[in-house]
Amino acid sequence: MKFIGMMKIWVLFVLAFFQIVKGFYLPGSYRHKYDVGASLYMKVNSLTSIDTELPYGYYSLPFCQPEGGIKDSAENLGELLMGDRIENSPYRFQMYKNETEIFLCQSKPLSSDEFKLLKTRIDEMYQVNVILDNLPAIRYTYKDGFMLRWTGYPVGVKVDDGYYLFNHLKFTVLVHKRETADVSHVIGTGDAADVITSMGKLEGESSGYMVVGFEVVPCSFHHDLGSVKNLKMYDKYPSAISCNPTTVAMAIKENEPLTFSYEVSFVESDIKWPSRWDAYLKMEGAKVHWFSIMNSLMVIAFLAGIVLVIFMRTVRRDLAKYEELDKEAQAQMNEELSGWKLVVGDVFRAPTYPSLLCVMVGNGIQILGMAIVTVLFAALGFMSPASRGTLLTGMLFFYMILGIAAGYVAVRFWRTIHCGDRVGWMGISWKVCCFFPGIAFLILTTLNFLLWGSGSTGAIPFSLFVILILLWFCISVPLTLVGGYLGAKAPYIEYPVRTNQIPREIPPQKYPSWLLVLGAGTLPFGTLFIELFFILSSLWMGRVYYVFGFLLIVFTLLITVCAEVSLVLTYMHLCVEDWRWWWKSFFASGSVSVYIFIYSINYLIFELKSLSGPVSAALYIGYSLFIALLIMLATGTVGFLSSFWFVHYLFSSVKLD
Repeated sequence: MKFIGMMKIWVLFVLAFFQIVKGFYLPGSYRHKYDVGASLYMKVNSLTSIDTELPYGYYSLPFCQPEGGIKDSAENLGELLMGDRIENSPYRFQMYKNETEIFLCQSKPLSSDEFKLLKTRIDEMYQVNVILDNLPAIRYTYKDGFMLRWTGYPVGVKVDDGYYLFNHLKFTVLVHKRETADVSHVIGTGDAADVITSMGKLEGESSGYMVVGFEVVPCSFHHDLGSVKNLKMYDKYPSAISCNPTTVAMAIKENEPLTFSYEVSFVESDIKWPSRWDAYLKMEGAKVHWFSIMNSLMVIAFLAGIVLVIFMRTVRRDLAKYEELDKEAQAQMNEELSGWKLVVGDVFRAPTYPSLLCVMVGNGIQILGMAIVTVLFAALGFMSPASRGTLLTGMLFFYMILGIAAGYVAVRFWRTIHCGDRVGWMGISWKVCCFFPGIAFLILTTLNFLLWGSGSTGAIPFSLFVILILLWFCISVPLTLVGGYLGAKAPYIEYPVRTNQIPREIPPQKYPSWLLVLGAGTLPFGTLFIELFFILSSLWMGRVYYVFGFLLIVFTLLITVCAEVSLVLTYMHLCVEDWRWWWKSFFASGSVSVYIFIYSINYLIFELKSLSGPVSAALYIGYSLFIALLIMLATGTVGFLSSFWFVHYLFSSVKLD
């Protein structure tokens, strides 16, 4: 009976839990129900082009403006950094009310500058991006029997020597009727649970419609100038407007006005609210992602086998043989030893530029932690594309918070290298605060000047620059200094062996060590180059990337491969009596960034063939260099930490007087 009673409690708890989370939908915004006839307002975003990668404001072109003036929508930090400028528009609809031939406005006669600007934007294939209820407009086209899906619609098109504007828009709004189900309450009485059905409606659960899709068909239609002369905004055009996307009629001419109109129809759809983003988040090539993962697993298995041989057969066998000998035999054997055992007095000798190494490892920990937490949250659905800018905002937040880990790790390794000496920990902490942020500030400021010069909305406003500096100085810097203080108070890592006063001479090598270090980066690159193609396509081709589950798996495999590669290469260097492993272990895995940058240049040449202009190319190369720097610090830190642990474990097993 006691067991049955416990089961009842668990059933009640589960039912109550599902009642609580019934209306909660993680990857998207809060659902909005509209009654029939309720007003819907469309918003506009920046004009974008894969030809230039320079976004511009919607109202930089002579489009119709809202009667109450242009107003910016609420934006977060990530949206501003991404170049999004969401503003209100004159387009308005009424829920479930189909409307046709709606006159919007007639512009002033085009000036010479406006005429040239429109032609330039059409030549550069700029797309107009519009939003309704947080859903971007989708445009479908057919080519060679295949249906292609696009977000937004082109400004216009060039036919022969003429330029034509898409001035009439045909909108289709997909809606789903919100049904009101009966509510069942479960009440436990004594030894039984009674189910009482209520036929009433919950408060706030009245029927209505939710927007689950937004489609647009752009058309070029020539309006009669005499017919629109006395029309006001939202009046009905006196004659029928035929919207045929395969024909063009509205030619752009200097000193002539532009006329805009639209129509809207509402279609009831079976698509439910949680599935309304499926049309945007479809990522083709799932088999390719799995192939990439299987390829990475094969590389990991191969490297894991090498590591296993090093540990089980070579290292443990040598250590066991060494420990079985008495002291006299050990002394005699020391004279005959070769390989890693000969560098026991030099293996923990301080590296060149120790402060720089500690600073780079600290920044690497910060970037690595940011990447792990961000990808994990994105894979769980907390950073959906439905919430624009959330991913970038989250990355900035996690980076600033993890400053405490960066300061702690950098200062603790600084004290370890200097055998526990606390002198200089404050300087190391400040260097961690300024090293990577300083480089990032230099690169991004240079690129921002290029964007400012071109008048793009992708340029970070000066006010946002001030906000970023304040966030860095008021949050990241104090947390990094606190982490440095904790690292100075924490016990340093003691070396298992003493370091000789005179460094051991390194014998000449058959191959230059930098060649091995550079070549080691090919294995980590092999685990991610397929996924890298999808990421670059998302960044530069305007495609939505949402397979964060695959990315989390690939990222985990990348960390594993980097650790194994660096460990194996460190062991190889010690076997040839090269005790300078500190920097080599860092760049053995960090060199993957070199191949990523080369792949980015290859992508620019062969995939972004239409990219035009020196400003666009400079932006692409600048951002690619910035991403390569991020990856170098993160992967280099993984390699260094794994090698440090391996060397510490290896020589802590050697018994010496």
